Amino acid sequence: MSHAFSSNPILVFDIETVADTDAARRIYPQLAELNDADTLSALTAIRIQEAGHDFMRLPLQRIVCISALYIKDGTFSLFSLTADKFSEKDILTKFFRAFSEVKKLPKVISWNGSGFDIPVLIYRAMQYDLSAPWLFEEGERIKNMRFDNYVNRFHTRHLDLMDRFSQYGASRREAMAVVASLYGLPGKTDIDGSMIGDLVSNNDWQTLAIYCESNVMNTWLIYLRWLRLTGQLSSPDFNAWQQQSRDYLEKITQADGSPRHRAFITDWSSAPES
Repeated sequence: MSHAFSSNPILVFDIETVADTDAARRIYPQLAELNDADTLSALTAIRIQEAGHDFMRLPLQRIVCISALYIKDGTFSLFSLTADKFSEKDILTKFFRAFSEVKKLPKVISWNGSGFDIPVLIYRAMQYDLSAPWLFEEGERIKNMRFDNYVNRFHTRHLDLMDRFSQYGASRREAMAVVASLYGLPGKTDIDGSMIGDLVSNNDWQTLAIYCESNVMNTWLIYLRWLRLTGQLSSPDFNAWQQQSRDYLEKITQADGSPRHRAFITDWSSAPES
C-alpha cells in the first residue's frame, strides 16, 4: 500500500475543555468569594448576558483531555492525555513533545483547530512557562518554514479541515458530526461537547477519552476523503487506509479485554457504503 504521505509523521488531534473557575475569579472580581459550583453558575449567567450563549471565552477553557492519532510510516498510535492522570501543564508538555525535533515535525490535522484548539493551547500554555518554538516558527530560525509553517492560515503543515471546507469562512462552517454523518462515519454519538463538564464531575474519564478519540478518528477518516478528492490518494489506497484504520481500532481493548471503540466500529460498519 502506498503511504501517499511525506516521510513526516501525521498528528490528528482534538481537545476537550471545561470552564476554569479559578481563572474566572481573577477576571471577574465579583466571583472571588464564591465556591466552584456557584462560580460556574454565575460565570454561565455572565457569559449568556455578554454573548447570548454559555460557551466560555477561550482563555477560560481549561484543558482536561487531548487525544491524538499519531501515524509514522503506516504505524498507528491513538492515545489520550486526561486530567485524572496529568495536570494541565503536564498534558500540554507531553503534547508539545511532538514538536520538539525539527526533522520529525508532524503534519497536523484538525477540525476547527485554528478556531478553537490551537488558540486554547496558546492561552493555557502561557500560564505555565511552556515553550513550543517549532509549533510557532515562521521562518526566523528555519528559513524553509517561512512558507511552510503551522501558523499561516493558508499553509498546509496544519490543515484545519473545517476551515478548508468552508473556504476559510466564505461559506458556513459545519460541525464535524454533520460532515462525518454525511460520509457514513460515526459522527453522532450519545456524547457531545456540552456534556464534558458532567463527565469530569462524575470522574467518567473513560467515556470522555473515548469520545475525544472518536472525534480524532472521525477527523482522520474525513481527511482520507480529502486526500482522495484532491488527488493525493488513489481510490485503492483510500480503501486500504480505511481498512487499516478499522483493523487498528478493532485491536484496541479496555483493561477487561473488551473493544475500546466497539460503538464507533459498529456505527461505522452499519453505515451505508460510500
